[in-house]
Amino acid sequence: TGKSPTSSDPNAAVSAGHGVQLNADYVVPRVVARIRSRFAEEASGHDWHHIHRVWRLARKIAVAEGARLDVVELAALVHDIADWKFHGGDDAIGPREAERLLREEGAGDDLVEPVVEIVATISFKGAGVRQPMRTLEGQCVQDADRLDAIGAIGIARCFAYGGHAGRLMYDPEVPPVLHATADAYKAAKGTSVNHFYEKLFLLKDRMNTATGRLLAQERHRFMASFIKRFLEEWNVGEGSAHGPAVLVEASSDASGGNELRSSGSRS
Repeated sequence: TGKSPTSSDPNAAVSAGHGVQLNADYVVPRVVARIRSRFAEEASGHDWHHIHRVWRLARKIAVAEGARLDVVELAALVHDIADWKFHGGDDAIGPREAERLLREEGAGDDLVEPVVEIVATISFKGAGVRQPMRTLEGQCVQDADRLDAIGAIGIARCFAYGGHAGRLMYDPEVPPVLHATADAYKAAKGTSVNHFYEKLFLLKDRMNTATGRLLAQERHRFMASFIKRFLEEWNVGEGSAHGPAVLVEASSDASGGNELRSSGSRS
């Protein structure tokens, strides 16, 4: 008769369905293999390479901030497992899929519960929507995800997603909108350039950690210089870089958060 898997062969035990719970040293590489295979051919900017960058950034931030590394790593790996953008706006499918995959790969409640909470609250849901990330581990992963949405990589991902979703690159007649609710943000069909004003330019001031804020500075500057140059080239011969004249300022409110103010109209 064959021997049952033992603690010396934990991967075999999980694969055989013995209900064995593994520590993160075993779970992380198993999850990496699943996620890499699942997202290898994704072409909207939410591919394995995005997840890998977020994973590395999240680890860097977690070490600097003193966060629990096992939770950070797993949350970074599954944060985009079922993004609402690709599932009809369903916010529940991501946490549900994350839990299913983690349990299939041998993670116990001490890993699953904090990771699922992070997946449920990581997404940006509109300029006027504040959804604080409760845990330090979640803050590290959210900062890493937002850092990959800005800078040179963020520019490329913005236009990749816009093309994937069939959105116009830019239309001077369509002004940006600072969405007040999650439903309004989800329903928006704005241009890729508008997305910089509606989300990407806001992220620098919405970083959770000191490390995230520091890393965001140069990426934000590069992104802003790109849009300035883009508008100059778009308006060649007109003498000025007309574009969305939306002024977005971040000011501290009584609770220490950021209050959005917009003024002006498009040029």
